[in-house]
Amino acid sequence: MSQPSAPRRTPGRPPRISREEIIRTARRIVDEEGVAKLTMRRLASEVGSTPMALYHHVRDKEELLVLLLDDYATRTLRRPELPADPRERAVAAATAIHEALAACPWIVEVLTADDLMSTSALWFVEQIVDGLAEAGLSPERAVHGYRAIWYYTAGEIVVRTTAARRRTDDDRATYREQVFAGLDADELPRLAQVADRWAPLTATDTYQDGLRALVHGLLAARPA
Repeated sequence: MSQPSAPRRTPGRPPRISREEIIRTARRIVDEEGVAKLTMRRLASEVGSTPMALYHHVRDKEELLVLLLDDYATRTLRRPELPADPRERAVAAATAIHEALAACPWIVEVLTADDLMSTSALWFVEQIVDGLAEAGLSPERAVHGYRAIWYYTAGEIVVRTTAARRRTDDDRATYREQVFAGLDADELPRLAQVADRWAPLTATDTYQDGLRALVHGLLAARPA
């Protein structure tokens, strides 16, 4: 007995899609596979539409990434209670940024392009710049200070995430571990002294310690 043929799809316009559906699907792609896998063609296929239909909602991939940044900032960034001390205010705002980005490292990859940003996150930038300015830096040097804090924050997340991914993907001893196991104590006495503890020492979360040292250093170096 022959099987009934599958119903044929009626040609016509692709199903209507919303911007919310586009953002939700794009977020799933980058969460699971990374930013490089997010293309307009791939996204259109995932939502059952065409690339041309997507352009009615987003101009291009760059605008889509900005929408993703705003979506993530709105959902995850929480404004902390700010201390009265302006230096600690800058530390609190930077720490909030770090905590949000550490939970979603692909965001850092997008932000390091240095020309994309989430307007929803500008409140945090304002607190850092204002804290540094109130603590004694000129507006220009406060912006430079924010940039140094951002580079430190982004770099810390990228390095830590990449190292964790490598340890997950490959349980063999890393090249660094092999090198440190055979250090010459006469040539490198300090490193040899802590060689067997290097991995746990460098894996310790010292972000806030480094952040405070950076903030205090920026303020100590201000012109008289």
